[in-house]
Amino acid sequence: MKNFQSEEDPIVIEVMRNAFQSVAEEMGVALVRTALSTNIKDRRDCSTGIYTEEGELVAQAEHIPLHLGLMPAVVKSVLEHFPADNLREGEAIIINDPYISGSHLPDVCVITPVFYQGEIIAIAANLAHHVDMGGISPGSMSATATEIFQEGIRIPPLKILKSGKINKDIMDLISHNVRTSGEFWGDIYAQLAANNVGAGRFLELVQKYGAQNIKKHMEALIKYTERRLRERLKILPCGVYSFCDYLEGDGIKEEKIKIEVQLKIRRDLLKVDFTGTADQVEGPVNCTRPVALACVFFVVKSVVDPCIPSNEGISRLLEVITPEGSLVNPRFPAAVANANINTAQRVADVILGAFAQAVPERVTAASTGSMSLFTIGGIDTRKEKYYSYVETYGGGQGAKVDQDGMDGIHTNMTNTRNAPVEVMEREYPLRVEKYSLRPGTGGAGKFRGGMGLRREITVLGEKSIVSLNTERKKILPWGLNGGKRAKGSLCLIQAPGDLAPRELASKVTQKVYFGTKITLCTAGGGGFGNPLERDPLSVREDVLNGLVTKEKAREDYGVVFKKGSGGLEIDFEATAELRERKMKKT
Repeated sequence: MKNFQSEEDPIVIEVMRNAFQSVAEEMGVALVRTALSTNIKDRRDCSTGIYTEEGELVAQAEHIPLHLGLMPAVVKSVLEHFPADNLREGEAIIINDPYISGSHLPDVCVITPVFYQGEIIAIAANLAHHVDMGGISPGSMSATATEIFQEGIRIPPLKILKSGKINKDIMDLISHNVRTSGEFWGDIYAQLAANNVGAGRFLELVQKYGAQNIKKHMEALIKYTERRLRERLKILPCGVYSFCDYLEGDGIKEEKIKIEVQLKIRRDLLKVDFTGTADQVEGPVNCTRPVALACVFFVVKSVVDPCIPSNEGISRLLEVITPEGSLVNPRFPAAVANANINTAQRVADVILGAFAQAVPERVTAASTGSMSLFTIGGIDTRKEKYYSYVETYGGGQGAKVDQDGMDGIHTNMTNTRNAPVEVMEREYPLRVEKYSLRPGTGGAGKFRGGMGLRREITVLGEKSIVSLNTERKKILPWGLNGGKRAKGSLCLIQAPGDLAPRELASKVTQKVYFGTKITLCTAGGGGFGNPLERDPLSVREDVLNGLVTKEKAREDYGVVFKKGSGGLEIDFEATAELRERKMKKT
C-alpha cells in the first residue's frame, strides 16, 4: 500500500481525503465525549482539524464553519511564535488571544505537533468554546464591553504541555481568572485528549503508507481543491458585483453599521473587497480579519462548489481586502466578543448578496442573521458554586431556488446543536417555560423561508447577569427573486410582579433576579421566488402544520380554502382567479 502510482491519481486522492477526514472526525468525537461543559459535550460548540507542519489545513471535521475557517490563521500564528525547531514531542500549545488567534476569548485553541521519528510531520488542533473566560459578565460576552480587557483573560501562545505533562502553573493562573474553573479544567483535558487521538490515528496512516507518501498526499489534496475550484470559477459569469447590509448597532449605540463588499469574479481569481465597510466601533461587534476570511471561505465553498474538500486550497485562489481599522479588521484593543455571533453572519450575508447578482440559483435568501446568543450566570444555590449557561439559538434558513428554508436551525457560520431542556434544568438554576417554532416568521415565496425559534426561560437563581445578543430586529432578512422578507427577532423580559413583559433591545447585559422570565425570539428566513407561484398543496401543508394561517395563505399566496369543508380543502378555481388578480396588480 506504500507504493501508490501517483499522489495525483483520483482514486488515491479520494482514499487519502477520507483517511485524513476520518482522523479529524474521530478527534471531534473524542472531544465531545470527554468534555465536561454542556456547551461542548451537548451543544458541540467545537471544531477539529489536521494541518501540515507549516500550518496549512488538510482536513477538518464537519463542525462549525466559523471555527474551521479561522483555525488555519491560528495555527500559522502560533508557529510564528513557536517555530518547528522550538517544538518537542510531548508538547502542546494553548491560545485564545483574538489579536493572534482571530476568534474571541471563549474560543480556546489547543495545538499539538505530531512527531514521527523525531521530526514534525503534521499538526493536530482543536478549538472549543469555553463557558467562561472571566471579564465583566458571565460567559465573557458582554453586550456593553468597549475594549478587549473587559472581555476576559487573554492567553498568548503558551506551552500547556511539556514532556507529556500539563503545566499546572499556567492552568492555575487561567482557572483562577474564570468563573467556572471546574469546567475549564475538564474541557482543556478533553481538548488535549482529542489531539492525542488525532496524533495516534495520523501516525497509523504514516506507518501504513510511509512518511514521505503522507506528506505528498497532504499537498496533493490541497492542490486538488485548488485545481477543482479553479475549474468551477471558469463557469461563473465574470464581473464585479456589490452588496451592502447593516448591523443594528453595537450594543453601545443603536446607529446602523454598514458592511459593504465588492466581489470581482475572474476565471483564475476571486477578489473580495470590504472597502466601504464602517470603521471599527466602540461596542463588541468588531470582527477580526481571520473571522472575515472564514466567512469568505464558507460562502465561496457553499456557492462555487459545496463538495470540494475544505482545506488550504480554497484560499489560494482568493484575494481578500479588509481595510485596517475597519469593522472587519479592527485595531487593538477593540472589543470583539460578539462579532462571531452577529458580525460574522452579516459578513456572510453580504457576500451571499453579491453572489446572488451573479448566480442567484446558487444562493439562499437571507437567513436568521444572527447566532442569537443567550448567556446567564451567577451563583447556583443548589450547588453553592458559580454557573454559566451559554447557548446560541437557531432561526429560519433562507429559501433557495428549489427548496424551502429549514425551520429553527443554525445557519451559515454556525452549526451547533441546542441544549436539551432536561440538561438545562439539571445543570443550571433555570426552568424552560416554552420552546417552539415561531409560526408566520418565514418569508413568503415560491419557496418559503424557515421559521424562527421562541424560548422562554425563568431564572431560579437569586441574582444573575444575563446577556442577550441578536440581530434582524429592524432590518429584516431579505428575500430573493420576488421572495418576501422574514419577520424579525424579539427579546422580552418580565420581572416578578410585572403585569406584562416588556421589550428589550437586541443587545443587552443586565442583572436579573429570582422569578424573572426572559424570552428570546429569533428571526425567520427570507423567501425565494414569487409567492403566487407556490404550490397550493404546499401552502395547505403549512396551514395544517400551524406555520401559516389561512388568512396569510390568502393574503401572501393567493390560496383560497372552501367553506364548509373543515376549512382546509383548497378551492382551486377561486385560487386561480385570486392569483390572476394579484399578478395583474404586481
